[in-house]
Amino acid sequence: MQFALTQFDNQLNQLAELLIQHFPEQYNQPIFQQIEQQKNDPQTVIGQLYIAISLSDFFVDTLKKQPHFLHQCWQKALTFSDCTNYAERLNKLLISTDSEEQLYKVLRQFRYREMAKLSFCQSLNLGTVEEVFIRLSQLAESLIIGARDWLYQQACLEMGTPVDEEGQPQQLYILGMGKLGGFELNFSSDIDLIFTYPSNGETIGARRSVDNNKFFTRLGQRLINALDQYTADGFVYRTDMRLRPFGESGSLALSFNALEQYYQEQGRDWERYAMIKGRILGINPKDPNVRILQQLLRPFVYRRYIDFSVIQSLREMKSKIEREVRRRGLVDNIKLGAGGIREIEFIVQVFQLIRGGREIRLQQHELLKILPEITALDFISEQQQQDLLHAYLFLRRTENILQAIHDQQTQVLPDNELDRWRLVQATQLFTQWDTKKQAKRVEYPIQDWASFYTVLQQHQQKVRSVFNNLIGDEKESEKNNEDNHWVDFLDPDLENSELTIMLEENNIAKAHFEEIIDKLNQFRMELCRRPIGSRGREVLNQLLPSLLQHIFQHQDYHLLLPRMLNIVEKILTRTTYLELLVEHPQALKQLIELCAKSKLIAEQVARHPILLDELLDRKALLNPPPYTEYSDELKQYLLRLPPDDEEQIIDGLRQFKHATLLRVASADILGALPVMKVSDHLTFLAEAIIDAVVNLAWQQVTARFGKPEHLTENEKGFLVIGYGKLGGIELGYKSDLDLVFLYQSTQNSQTVGGKRSLDSNQFYLRLAQKIVSIFSVNTFAGVLYEVDMRLRPSGESGLLCSTISAFKDYQLQEAWMWEKQALVRSRAVYGSPELRQQFDEIRQTVLCAPRDITALKNDVVAMREKMHSHLAQNNPERFNIKTDRGGITDIEFIAQYLVLANAPKNPALSVWSDNVRIFDVMAESAVISQLVCEQLKQCYVDLRNKIHHLDLLGLPPQTSSDEFQKERAFILHIWQQLFK
Repeated sequence: MQFALTQFDNQLNQLAELLIQHFPEQYNQPIFQQIEQQKNDPQTVIGQLYIAISLSDFFVDTLKKQPHFLHQCWQKALTFSDCTNYAERLNKLLISTDSEEQLYKVLRQFRYREMAKLSFCQSLNLGTVEEVFIRLSQLAESLIIGARDWLYQQACLEMGTPVDEEGQPQQLYILGMGKLGGFELNFSSDIDLIFTYPSNGETIGARRSVDNNKFFTRLGQRLINALDQYTADGFVYRTDMRLRPFGESGSLALSFNALEQYYQEQGRDWERYAMIKGRILGINPKDPNVRILQQLLRPFVYRRYIDFSVIQSLREMKSKIEREVRRRGLVDNIKLGAGGIREIEFIVQVFQLIRGGREIRLQQHELLKILPEITALDFISEQQQQDLLHAYLFLRRTENILQAIHDQQTQVLPDNELDRWRLVQATQLFTQWDTKKQAKRVEYPIQDWASFYTVLQQHQQKVRSVFNNLIGDEKESEKNNEDNHWVDFLDPDLENSELTIMLEENNIAKAHFEEIIDKLNQFRMELCRRPIGSRGREVLNQLLPSLLQHIFQHQDYHLLLPRMLNIVEKILTRTTYLELLVEHPQALKQLIELCAKSKLIAEQVARHPILLDELLDRKALLNPPPYTEYSDELKQYLLRLPPDDEEQIIDGLRQFKHATLLRVASADILGALPVMKVSDHLTFLAEAIIDAVVNLAWQQVTARFGKPEHLTENEKGFLVIGYGKLGGIELGYKSDLDLVFLYQSTQNSQTVGGKRSLDSNQFYLRLAQKIVSIFSVNTFAGVLYEVDMRLRPSGESGLLCSTISAFKDYQLQEAWMWEKQALVRSRAVYGSPELRQQFDEIRQTVLCAPRDITALKNDVVAMREKMHSHLAQNNPERFNIKTDRGGITDIEFIAQYLVLANAPKNPALSVWSDNVRIFDVMAESAVISQLVCEQLKQCYVDLRNKIHHLDLLGLPPQTSSDEFQKERAFILHIWQQLFK
């Protein structure tokens, strides 16, 4: 170790030079002779400093930064009695502190100076292991409370004094968690805190009052900054507030009532374990709120009954930690590794949680005080107690020496020779209490790193033996968990680096890491904000690992992840749906498969979780009912609802639509329905809903106005015409409904039987308005269908509803050519057979009327050019399947032109409204060849199929310009032949 001794000689000489520089009247050159004479004599001040310097770089750095403290240490050897009365000594400094900047400086310099003293005493074995971490905890508590009290006074001056309803001043109470709460703080620990205050109210004594929550939140923020912020003088403590209710997304400070309500309703197992060590800092024995807060928290931690469920929970926590060690590569971690500090803590916690409700003596914070109590209760043997005690003190000694080297939080054994040498020196001989609470020296056969490691392993093996004996070792459960990298996804301490490792283990492309981790963290924060409840948390813990594993095994994981997380977010507070996915793995797989291929389905399920029930039966998804039964199905569905509750019926219509849409989309995705059949299902679903909407509107309008007197008992005299995709039986997933309303009326007809009489024309106008309103009203279940009425006579300037005779006159005398084109793709979708026949006759008459072919060509071409100029994207790399040349619109225009041009001589061409059958009739009538017919149909079906699947994915109807080149070329060829 010659290199180490040389290094320490240099450090000692540098400190001597610093003394000469700052205290020239007291120190001069002979100081270096003094160093050479005394550095190897541990009985001298310099010899003791030499030992402390050799074991802690932090000690050296503090002496360099605080020359006056160096001067004190050089003049008189430190003793353990110098490490006391922290609060009293700090308060003397704070009394004369008059700014936050000065506060920061005082706190930091005090902390570094007192920590350096403890490092010195630890290195020289001037206190026991237990005394050192008690002093570390007392120091932290004094700094926290000192900073709180100083900042509280300043906050009161600015915002007023917070009081309750009775005018009693309120204070901020701080729960010290973890090792701080148990008086077991490490040398370089973070501090885990929870802020609370007695009750809500407002501040008094300032110009403007603020509520207590705002006051204590601001005070808490200032306190965290005072402790955590890094300045030129360093920091006081890294402060972690994530143990508070709702974690990072929760309020920084909660009232006693809010705290109690959270732990009663939502407290989780790990929060119980954490609260075992939860201790109120800076207790004033005369303060009644201290007792209130203690009594409030005790029932959450300590159950009245013997709680054996704790053992399984601790097993799961133990497995989680072992996975964390493997995942993060924490080799030789003396805290988390097998037989480490955490296992000793678990052993003690098991008995506190199981028996603490009945055994008051177990309701303590300090581990070393509880060990003899569980031995006295015969929960462990005397030998097991001794094994755990000696292992704990050895491990804690090792941990504190490790952390004191550089004032860094670490529990991993060093891999460099110098720090290993330090551990060897520090653990050969140290002081600890014996069972009679008397200090004694403990000597281990440690001469080098190998012998140190042997002693360490012996302790760890004894701890592991006791741990497995008490808690058990569920290897099968652990083995199952090892196969899933996402078991610990909900661990509040999970870091981004661990998420990165999980993604690497799932072979995820690194380019997606940042985006995925961001989405996962947003989801985890959302979980913290929501009142899920303990049962919901338990189910989530089962669901999420399986869900994430499935997602990241899918090739489209980057699309699937946000869709699935959105669904889970929407059902977070509906535990029944979470349980459905846990208890029916096939339903979960089914949902993942469908959502991967359809953004539409993912959005529908997220909006309407009731659709999850549809996933339970895969056979039903593969075999949707015949579309001819939709009308009867809907009627039966609506019979379950109150007939006079319009809102429920409208919601029922939407729910029926969404459930049917899901079944159709599922069958489509799973390959059970070809595109033509998909359109059939979607079209007849719309017709069934139109029927129900018209009947609902009729019922409501007639209840108010009666019905036209010229109608017989079961007549409505009302007709709904479907245009476009609805008329052509080619409806898609996102299609709106192009409707025209017609009615049969007689002159001077009035309504009878209602509260108020109307002219029949006005009656049908009100009926049409009501129908559009039912379709368009936006309820919790969404809009039923978007309805487009612009194809009615005279368009947007025309009446919403026309008589059948007026419609006929308009079509024959006034309609533009594009309106006749639209009529090709029209048909009656609601009305009596007699009225439907009237419309068919009008349609046939209009389509078969003689016309000038040249004018027809010009009108069709002009309309197509107009549409193209308005809708085309003009992106050479993309092909809009609907609007670009060689796409769907061109095929539709070709069909419409050929009907209008040839129907006068071939009336059969006016029968059908769907393009496929129109082309078939054209081939039969020799308007086009059979080859052209088949090719046009195939192009049409292929393009529509692509649009269907893009709709499912939530994408616009666009694709690469490289796709469909042959189809586009053929369509344009036909276009050129017809319109050159």
